[in-house]
Amino acid sequence: MAPVGTARTGASGSGGEMAELVAWVVDHQAAFQALGLLSLALLVLSLVVFPLVVAFLPADYFVRPSRSPARQRRRHPLLWAVLTVLKNLIGVALILAGVAMLVLPGQGLLTILVGLALTNFPGKYTLERRLVARPAVGRALNRIRRMAGKPRLDLPPDEAAISGDR
Repeated sequence: MAPVGTARTGASGSGGEMAELVAWVVDHQAAFQALGLLSLALLVLSLVVFPLVVAFLPADYFVRPSRSPARQRRRHPLLWAVLTVLKNLIGVALILAGVAMLVLPGQGLLTILVGLALTNFPGKYTLERRLVARPAVGRALNRIRRMAGKPRLDLPPDEAAISGDR
């Protein structure tokens, strides 16, 4: 099959390409159904897990000067290392699935954000602080905490608003 959008010689023209595309989609119908179910499952999971994570964050989480590594508080370092690798692999898989969902049906941006939250990378805490410093994000997080009966999050100042970069 010629790549979609390339010119073909002969009588079939773009009608033939469209028929080939439809045939390809029909041939891969099971994969599209699986992607749709995965997308729905990730949406439901994120709608349940995200508010729980926000509700259980310490109120001062985003204003701490730095985050202490969790591995310092664990008794079983090997188990902790295995779980960390597994968490990062799941995060990377969600990021890749989210990128695919940008062009396929699904919650692409939300899936990418959940994947980023699961992965460990340099500068993650700084990125989290910059995101929650945005007024709309901070209000949304504190609305979730209010519904959960938790105290408001202490939020860092919005650096863009302070420096006038909007």
